[in-house]
Amino acid sequence: MTTHNDDNADPVRRDFMVLAGSTFAGVGAAASLWPFIDQMNPDAGAQALASIEVDLEPIQEGQAVTILWRGKPVFIRHRKAEEIKAALDVQLSDLIDDKARNDDLPPEDPATDLNRVKKGQEKWLVLIGICTHFGCIPKGQRLGDSKGEFDGWFCPCHGSHYDTSGRIRKGPAPRNMEVPPYKFVSDSKIKIG
Repeated sequence: MTTHNDDNADPVRRDFMVLAGSTFAGVGAAASLWPFIDQMNPDAGAQALASIEVDLEPIQEGQAVTILWRGKPVFIRHRKAEEIKAALDVQLSDLIDDKARNDDLPPEDPATDLNRVKKGQEKWLVLIGICTHFGCIPKGQRLGDSKGEFDGWFCPCHGSHYDTSGRIRKGPAPRNMEVPPYKFVSDSKIKIG
């Protein structure tokens, strides 16, 4: 009668069983973790707010509208020819903040009016409508609002004045209003975000 010795067991079979068991355990662990990982993704509502399309056709020359994007007010102004000229005539040396603050441009680009609008669409100014001092919402969007000394926006909280390009010209605000990322999807429609 022969005795069976475990030391002589088939090593290939043993290695296969260890590998198969480890793989099974790894796949099981990954499958059980997936719901926890997946719940960290933004929900459909948050993804929908990531970008928004705005029809510009109803906005008359000289008119401004405010829309909400990612919980922030966005100012869209259909500028008059004299507002564009006033913004173009400003020297960079006259500005408190000489950076464009345009999310579509490098951070060091100068705050010329042309760096704060889209080429060929200079009549449209799109800004995040938040004062850069303490986060108030400046006046200047509605008819009859005070637009400040530079005919742009005025923040009555602490007296910041912005020009027709949304650049800080007077007051405690340290930076120009930001230009969000946006593009024209047609001559009369923009997509923000």
